[in-house]
Amino acid sequence: MRTLANTNTLKKRTFLLDSIYNLSIPQKILLSFLLASFTGFCAQLRVKLPWTPVPVTGQTFAVLLSGILLGKLGGVSQSIYVALGLLGLPWFSGGRGGFSILLGSTGGYLLGFIFASTFVGYVYQSQRIFRKFIPLLALLTFSNFAFIYVPGLLQLYFWSKFVNAAPLDSITLLRLGLLPFVPGDLLKIFFVALSGSGLHSKAKTNLK
Repeated sequence: MRTLANTNTLKKRTFLLDSIYNLSIPQKILLSFLLASFTGFCAQLRVKLPWTPVPVTGQTFAVLLSGILLGKLGGVSQSIYVALGLLGLPWFSGGRGGFSILLGSTGGYLLGFIFASTFVGYVYQSQRIFRKFIPLLALLTFSNFAFIYVPGLLQLYFWSKFVNAAPLDSITLLRLGLLPFVPGDLLKIFFVALSGSGLHSKAKTNLK
């Protein structure tokens, strides 16, 4: 009987964020907007590097965290962030907004935010193994560098070639658009993974 009771207790345990994933549509839209606003805030945490047009910002922290908090709808928050910014809301890096940003040197990274948060959210919600720290760390690292930097570097290359009229070779492209940001990104990825795995662990502890 005790074993059966323990089994029933385990079945009743739910992952803490499942309550967020099961919110109503209006509630999810509101949460998506709040996370978009948080991304805009992190965009202002900015360090301009003198040798590259791409600044160091806190955005990737918010992007990856939005995937965890919104699950399969993670991309909605970043879609709101990008869409409102393109419409002129000045919450891109440096307090800028407008469609011209998408065509500039950093436009590809903005599109990558949508791809990364969508992928992280889908995998994190549907595959519980990725709620553990090490698998989650691997997921976030892959998503950050594959889905944000690939479109970001492509856009930076085409911008340098067709707009700036100074096409970049592959080494210079990596030096300007990737390498300076790796240490900071790894630090942000670590804290997001710690948060995501911590929420899962805390949920199981609180619901005993």
